[in-house]
Amino acid sequence: MPKALTQEQVEKFHRDGYAYPINLLTPAEVADYRRRFEELEATIGAEAQSRYRIKAHLPFPWLCKLIRHPRLADAFEDVAGPDVIIWGTSWFTKKAHDIRFISWHQDSTYYGIDPPESVTAWIALSRARRDSGCMRVIPGSHKGAAVVPHVETYDPKNLLSRGQTILNVDETNADFMELDAGQFSLHHNKLFHSSEPNASDDVRIGFAVHIAPAHCRQAQFENATAVVVRGRDRNNYWQPEPYPRHDFDPDCLKALDEAWTRYRKGMKSIAQNAAE
Repeated sequence: MPKALTQEQVEKFHRDGYAYPINLLTPAEVADYRRRFEELEATIGAEAQSRYRIKAHLPFPWLCKLIRHPRLADAFEDVAGPDVIIWGTSWFTKKAHDIRFISWHQDSTYYGIDPPESVTAWIALSRARRDSGCMRVIPGSHKGAAVVPHVETYDPKNLLSRGQTILNVDETNADFMELDAGQFSLHHNKLFHSSEPNASDDVRIGFAVHIAPAHCRQAQFENATAVVVRGRDRNNYWQPEPYPRHDFDPDCLKALDEAWTRYRKGMKSIAQNAAE
């Protein structure tokens, strides 16, 4: 019997590559996390996603607590097994009336997870609807290649680092993964997904937790780090991460910056891959 998902959601994940909505946080917890997020951005005077990337949780005890929420591990275990690691986290936010978007892409293009079995839990800290630019997906697209051809556009309105885009996607059957604040979705890293601009009056706040079975490894660089949240890292593929003593812990900030540098250097561009 599944621990967090319904049997229908488990079957949908395997068939279509995603599942939603899944309840996670109480209204009081959502309010607390949103307050902390807003205080963070006020403190740094910038968007959190512009500074804290790939391991956005590392310098903050409240985010380290969030990623260890047992219901996240339960949901992942329902679809991918008992040995669960979290190798990364990312903010995906759009301001009210924000023209920025995310193009059709696969996460597996740059993640470097081998085999490509990473799953993202996308946690909504504000309401995510069509008008606010919620995630949309192409059902079943995870059953194809781990990396299909992408074009790197570097469009400044695209929230992806390289504007990586799959061209000519058939959107006929696209599904909009609408979430209430405190809910999350799961999607496979090979699934085609995107999101449109936020036309609503409120910010759209998403916190993505990148999870994988512990038998997966980081193939683009050595000594990758992760948090083991369920079971064991039986192959010792992952190094442990520091835990922050307080917000902006300098040791954890250093570890975050080192991780982002290694990740960026390890990424191979689509053009390079095509030439090899």
